[in-house]
Amino acid sequence: MPVDLNTSVPHSARIYDFLLGGKDNFDADRKAAAEIVKHSPSLPVSARANRDYLARAGRFLAEDLGIRQFLDIGTGLPTSPNLHEVVQGVDPASRIVYVDNDPIVLVHARALLTSSPEGSTSYLDADLRDAQAILDSAEIQALDFSRPIAISLLAILQFVTDEAEAYAIIDTLTERLVPGSALAISTVTAHNEQAVQGAKAYTARGIPAKPRTDDEVRALFRDLEIVEPGVTLVNRWRPAGPVPDDFHVQMSGGVAVKR
Repeated sequence: MPVDLNTSVPHSARIYDFLLGGKDNFDADRKAAAEIVKHSPSLPVSARANRDYLARAGRFLAEDLGIRQFLDIGTGLPTSPNLHEVVQGVDPASRIVYVDNDPIVLVHARALLTSSPEGSTSYLDADLRDAQAILDSAEIQALDFSRPIAISLLAILQFVTDEAEAYAIIDTLTERLVPGSALAISTVTAHNEQAVQGAKAYTARGIPAKPRTDDEVRALFRDLEIVEPGVTLVNRWRPAGPVPDDFHVQMSGGVAVKR
């Protein structure tokens, strides 16, 4: 069956790809990105800072916590480093399931499936808002729920604008996880005026987005134990070198562990 990319309507994954300098986007996405950047000029810098956070968080989950199974929801278009490159660099036997609902991500999913011979990667075409369907899928059932799993929700929860819905999604995803499992989050911060204006610009273009305060982000972790340095701008989360100025970073997040 042909994949309907619906290229006349901007999509968050393709806008994000454009902001990262990718080529898997269309005129509607580029026009939307240009208008959003008028309100939020630092957005491309912030997008790269978030990608760097993905790499650091993934390495922490694999190296420090010893997790070998990963569920990445809201994957977006393949952009190096992808999560499997990071965690299989720590242990080639790591297993990763990617989840997204953008047809163009599905088209390019083969780039996400270049697993090491010892490990595995798979891709699931599904919507974060139907968390139970994700858990019921064959791809997720192939994971070993008797062992720790790390779930990453990076640059996705800003598009779930209702807190009750966000809590329900996270509760559903984490309920079956065993102790030692983890949740990594990044989302748009309400503590940066550019981020607030950028969220309004997304919303005006038919992609509702919500910035959150640090307290609201902490609440997303529910009963999980947030590790140091807590909820912070993504450039400040365990930096490995020079970091972008806070003025340019519009995402906050953190990592929490199930005890």
